[in-house]
Amino acid sequence: MTPELHPATQRLLRDLAPQALAVIARRHPDFAAAEDAVQEALLAAAATWSAELPRNPLGWLIHVAGRRLTDHLRAETARRRREEAAALAPAPPPAPDTPPADDSLDLVFMCCHPALTPPSAIALTLRALGGLTTAEIARAFHVPEATMAQRISRAKRTLRDADARFEPPTPETRADRLVPVRHTLYLIFNEGYAAAATPCRADLCAEAIRLTRLLHTHADDPETTGLLALMLLTDARRPARSPCGDLVPLDEQDRTRWDHAAIREGTALLERALPRGHIGPYQIQAAIAALHDEAPTADATDWPQILALYRLLRRVHDTPMAALAEAIALAMTHGVPAGLAALDALPDSVPPHRLDAARGHLLERHGDHRAAIEHLTRAAHRTPSAAERDYLLARIAALNSPESPADAPTTGSP
Repeated sequence: MTPELHPATQRLLRDLAPQALAVIARRHPDFAAAEDAVQEALLAAAATWSAELPRNPLGWLIHVAGRRLTDHLRAETARRRREEAAALAPAPPPAPDTPPADDSLDLVFMCCHPALTPPSAIALTLRALGGLTTAEIARAFHVPEATMAQRISRAKRTLRDADARFEPPTPETRADRLVPVRHTLYLIFNEGYAAAATPCRADLCAEAIRLTRLLHTHADDPETTGLLALMLLTDARRPARSPCGDLVPLDEQDRTRWDHAAIREGTALLERALPRGHIGPYQIQAAIAALHDEAPTADATDWPQILALYRLLRRVHDTPMAALAEAIALAMTHGVPAGLAALDALPDSVPPHRLDAARGHLLERHGDHRAAIEHLTRAAHRTPSAAERDYLLARIAALNSPESPADAPTTGSP
């Protein structure tokens, strides 16, 4: 039986995996084979690092993965052995005082290869860099897990057939692939912030912010700046979002626990980005996040301005979740009946559990607790997030308690 790893060692393996994959992918054009080799090295590390960490953990992973890849190549034909094994023999681990460069951002650009469709490129990057499971990626795209598994497999074959090699991106490559790279980092952050198993995966949020900072140093354009601002302004609420492991909605959070340094940095970035030209969806979403963060209390939130920004967002980049958010902002600005009517008009592409949860919260606010319980119960059964399910069940229990009036207006969050 493999000894259980210390949580710090588990985090180290998650952090080092994409860096090792970047090095191995540079040596071998078959991305799937490189990924398999790194996975084998991670399994080997899990079996041996419980006793003592190697002196150079990243070098150890690269060395073992390279050896696994070479063993795989030697099992193929003699021609493949001569042509590939010699070329792909693993280099010795780097000296401890000269750590290898962090190639994680370059790995994102490689996965966003022009031979891939944007959805496939993003899915592949989430798997390789974010360490997400196929189920987690499928949830981010709102598609079945089997569909996502096929998409990732096709993406790997496409990279192999295109003889795509991992190389530092040129200025032209950076410009051509900037849009899917930004979207990938956005999805990695979102998956971390709204993780299914726990209220938040801080490691994914931190990695997305770190990579977006790196991207910002190479692509100082308004939308990249807006994306970094959006992540900082959203992540600033994390200490109050799940302080004891339970999900706390925005309007009930202790705002003194928010990271106000991150809010100041995000706001400053946004103020620099907005006057510089075309306003894109990340800048608009960052502006919405800033309005929430700057409100001293939930009641002081500038909902009319948030509603105007959501309407602008839908003109710039219309998505089902933007439509849902606009309906909630409409309810907070013009009353619950207007919001419920907007929910009724939403497209079928809105995730059903999100729609049920939103309708349940608005009905609770309106005082129709029986109908609210019905929709919240349906949302709790449908949501893939354990944290959200627990929160919804707690709301249902509160509405069913003797202290809760059967049909009286409330001030609960939408």
